[in-house]
Amino acid sequence: MSSVPGRRPARVMLWSAGGLLVVGAVVAVAMVVGPAVHRLWNGEPYPATDPDQVAARLKGEVQRVYDEAGLGRAPDAPSQVEARADCYYSGLKNIAHIDQGRPDSRSFELRWQVTGVAEAAARSAQERTRLRLASEGWKLTHEFPDEGFRFEHPATGDLVDVGWYRATRVFAVSTYAPCGKVPDGFDEYRWPNASWTPQ
Repeated sequence: MSSVPGRRPARVMLWSAGGLLVVGAVVAVAMVVGPAVHRLWNGEPYPATDPDQVAARLKGEVQRVYDEAGLGRAPDAPSQVEARADCYYSGLKNIAHIDQGRPDSRSFELRWQVTGVAEAAARSAQERTRLRLASEGWKLTHEFPDEGFRFEHPATGDLVDVGWYRATRVFAVSTYAPCGKVPDGFDEYRWPNASWTPQ
């Protein structure tokens, strides 16, 4: 018995419909599972950050500490905000990239120091900064016996370290901003907003 011309057999139509359902199911599963696998492999991304805003924040903080120190002289060497490649993958990819930072993310640090600072001057400066940070809501996270302390900003995660080292009589300040995803094309080696000079 011949089939009617122009009509597809019911079996072929069922196979076609079944194929479309399978393809649809595979696509749906991929849409759900794909991002989960991506997160499992790469880990959660760092929040987007604007390096210029971070630099302005860190420079403002070191300037305040410099003013509070009242040491009467400039730091030993010029300072600049350093973009550090120490932001690692938090997912399984970290196993394959041990000690290799993510190319799209940076943390930032700005430091200065003055040598030959007497202990009395250093301790007074530290106390002024400690009181100010505490009054602004920063949280004390570390005490370094006979040296200094570290405070963390509750909203940004920025850190401020203020130390004095008896052996060298160095008064040192460091500010740090945690990892963030930098914009495409960010070049820390040609970054005009990195330099800091005390006012």
